Amino acid sequence: MTLPMDDEHAALFTVGQVADMLDVRQAFLRRIDDHQVVSPQRSAGGQRRYSRHEIGRIQQVVVMMDEGMTLPAIRRIFELQHELAQVTRERDELARRLDTLRAPSEPS
Repeated sequence: MTLPMDDEHAALFTVGQVADMLDVRQAFLRRIDDHQVVSPQRSAGGQRRYSRHEIGRIQQVVVMMDEGMTLPAIRRIFELQHELAQVTRERDELARRLDTLRAPSEPS
């Protein structure tokens, strides 16, 4: 049985909790959501709920902003990282399929 706390993508934390954890303002969290940099899930009542994965992303945003990057630039970096991961998965799958085709056939 998997508990929600074991799932890094389970939306468990409120804006206030995340702001306290990361020592950032709640308005900052709303701003990065508005800019679609880190967009948490919403509760049935429409409140933002953050996962551990999203909290890690917010930490990355804070570091990048401290280095002088803008929110649109950070969003683009995240998009490119996602695209690279997808292309890497596709390449790995194609390599696996090619290896299967190249493997000598065993006699029946």
